Amino acid sequence: MFQYHEGMVDFIPGLELSRRFYQEIVRRIIEEHFPSVAHSSALLGHGSEVMGFDTERSMDHHWGPQLQLFLSEKDYQQYSSEIRSVLSERLPTEFLRYPTGFTEPDEDGVQLLQEAESGPINHRVVPYTVRSFFESILGFNPYDEIEVEDWLTFPQQELLGITGGEVFFDGLGELESVREKFSYYPKDVWLYILACQWMKISQEEAFAGRCAEVGDEAGLRIIIARQVRELMRLCFLLEKKYIPYSKWLGTAFSRLRCSGELTPILMRALNSTDWKETEKGLSLAYEFVGNLHNSMGITRHIEPVVSNYHGRPYSVVHAERFCRATIEAIEDEKVKSIKTLIGSVDQFVGNTDFLTDPRHFRALKGIWYGTSDT
Repeated sequence: MFQYHEGMVDFIPGLELSRRFYQEIVRRIIEEHFPSVAHSSALLGHGSEVMGFDTERSMDHHWGPQLQLFLSEKDYQQYSSEIRSVLSERLPTEFLRYPTGFTEPDEDGVQLLQEAESGPINHRVVPYTVRSFFESILGFNPYDEIEVEDWLTFPQQELLGITGGEVFFDGLGELESVREKFSYYPKDVWLYILACQWMKISQEEAFAGRCAEVGDEAGLRIIIARQVRELMRLCFLLEKKYIPYSKWLGTAFSRLRCSGELTPILMRALNSTDWKETEKGLSLAYEFVGNLHNSMGITRHIEPVVSNYHGRPYSVVHAERFCRATIEAIEDEKVKSIKTLIGSVDQFVGNTDFLTDPRHFRALKGIWYGTSDT
């Protein structure tokens, strides 16, 4: 098993490593042994390297010279096993001083880099068809029309995985165009999800003040952190960026246009030990994000001023106002007919195992229109 030690090799971001692995090694082998087989190649799907967030720490599992190799349906049936076998025999044992082989999957499916003196190589150049790859991630045939309820079942992290990463070569001439279908939500689906995000903020914006009033310090900190998270997620929606799962939320947020100005405000709310200072930070954050919403011109103007909560001395922005205005802006009749404000799947489900298994999240397809069996 390959054990990385600081300084033993220069760290190369996984996306760059895989790109070069394909361009310098894999493509040559494929074209030499299968000259008549058209293919595309990419690194998409799961993994911090797909988002460009990997570091030396990422090397401890599922990291290394790896990629997906896409074949036509006919060629996949005829050649996929042979291609895997030829690569196993022909790949070098290392590339840029990194092993090209991996351990067998453990009971959790985890594979680690493994050094070898000779082949065959247990590599991670995995053949797919375009359809089978997208079905493995989203549980959806990418050549079908994407309906409203389909969009709402797709977790944003999974959409980020198939639209992020990089296509190294598109010899099939279809991988890029299929990815483009998922580049972002249609306008009215986006407005519905945006409205539901405002409603999530509305549902708890008065709770921090109540916790402070009764001296519940732990409850107060939990509510503040939850509101900050939901405001961050709202900013992703306003900038039309898919939201990663929690481990990378802050890292990805730092790359948003609004983050430079908003982050200090959010940290003021998170870090202060004085409730009034915390409340001031939250109020400034509400106002900032409200102004950001208004600057887009997607709804009627909503004055983002904070005020008391139904006579109680808690400063809130009454986020439901933004929710209602956003709902009013929806034109698509199919979206307008949704009667619940639960939003997309990752707005009401927080379990990682659920959100990464298409068998689970696709089973929810009917709930927005009252036809789910789950």
